[in-house]
Amino acid sequence: MRLIICVVYLAVFGPAQCGNILVWPTRGSHWINLKIILETVIDKGHNVTVLVPNPSPFMDTKESDRFSYQYFSVSMTTQDMQDFLNELVHFSVYETDQLNLLQIQIKFYELASKHQDMALSYCDGILQSPELMDKLRDGKYDVVLSDPHFPCSDIVAEELSVPLVYMFQFSIAHVLERMCGQIPSPPSFVPAGMIKLTDKMRRHTSYCEMMGKADIWLIRNYWDFEFPRPFLSNFKYVGGLHCTPAKPLPKDMEEFVQSSGDDGIVVFTLGSMIDKMPKETSNMIASALAQIPQKVLWRYGGEKPDTLGENTKTYKWIPQNDLLGHPKTRAFVTHGGINGIHEAIYHGVPMVGIPLFGDQTDNLAHMKAKGAAVVMDNIKTTQPQDLVDGLNAVINNPSYKENAMRLSRIHHDRPVKPLDEAVFWIEFVMRNKGAKHLRVEAHNLTWYQYHCLDVFAFLITILTVVLYVFFKMCKFFIIRCCFRSKRKSKKE
Repeated sequence: MRLIICVVYLAVFGPAQCGNILVWPTRGSHWINLKIILETVIDKGHNVTVLVPNPSPFMDTKESDRFSYQYFSVSMTTQDMQDFLNELVHFSVYETDQLNLLQIQIKFYELASKHQDMALSYCDGILQSPELMDKLRDGKYDVVLSDPHFPCSDIVAEELSVPLVYMFQFSIAHVLERMCGQIPSPPSFVPAGMIKLTDKMRRHTSYCEMMGKADIWLIRNYWDFEFPRPFLSNFKYVGGLHCTPAKPLPKDMEEFVQSSGDDGIVVFTLGSMIDKMPKETSNMIASALAQIPQKVLWRYGGEKPDTLGENTKTYKWIPQNDLLGHPKTRAFVTHGGINGIHEAIYHGVPMVGIPLFGDQTDNLAHMKAKGAAVVMDNIKTTQPQDLVDGLNAVINNPSYKENAMRLSRIHHDRPVKPLDEAVFWIEFVMRNKGAKHLRVEAHNLTWYQYHCLDVFAFLITILTVVLYVFFKMCKFFIIRCCFRSKRKSKKE
């Protein structure tokens, strides 16, 4: 009887279409968002292979046995990569205010060169390994999933003749989206954040042209955060895909939260990259937090500050999403990381921002413009009273909470959940062997064609010729009329 049921089930529903997904290596918050999508597509029966550099201090291959990992060798050591990351953070947070513009440019160029060396070691580790490339070809992958901030996935996808899907938040000044994806970004009202050749090629293919071959761009953003702007059919906003309803807190943490009474709690974190800070900075923060009536849960792994109040507890790790979704949470002090901002929007929590570096200043400027945040200048110039005033403003002024809840309603009021939409478009590319029909023709136009300058030149030429002919005819008739008048006068 069971056999008959199985046969009928297969006849009605048919076999499941399972695909093979190749994932380009990434790290940090980029990997957090990507991993959530991968877990979901695995639940749908697809196979996921993640490329992992060896060595790599950024990806823990033991955290999930659901992925297949394909290792490749790189010329850099784990210590080299970690030293680069520490140097980048230290420069961005503590050195920029101490250097002049020329010194900043020199240091930035030095760091960019080191990042380029790291990226090239990834490229060489894969593209210069015939055995690995043959193995990837034998894998018969249906799609390559990548974050364009970590280059070379486009070249690998081209080599494997496989569709490419990008997922990221944004690039500095929207360079990748504008120049490579051809998404319209008029500077008048869109603010900036921050190869094989063939005989048919008359020049080298540019980096943007290679990236422009991506079928879908999954942008970790949404209209609850972004300002209105033009959009394209192969750009999809999936911001907040990692956000989930709050789960119960650990027992000891829940008891501390409940002890806050009607005053509620404040959640404080400056992200995973700032685990420790100078003593004077931690004392400044602790003294400010000690002055508010709310209980504070502070993610901080450094030495206990001398000014830490009884209302504040420090933790090396906190369940940030679950705390933000707790009914007693009154405010969120954040460095402006996009994941934390999306979680705050998801749960409707107003923010106090202390930007450190990178995209954080721009992220918090968006929240300030939308009335959901108070923003400090930076952590080095912030005084205890500044932080106290900011917290009192977002907690006691109802407009901040109302605006945060308005953004939360916008986030939730969408036809498809962002995670489902991201998975759908990845599967869509797999099912249809790409999505070239969604790419605009702008990819195939020159700059003067894009701005219709050739059309304007043609119309101006036609108008010039018509005017020239018109004036010549007028001149001819005037001369002829004058000549006739003179002849008539002579005869008389």
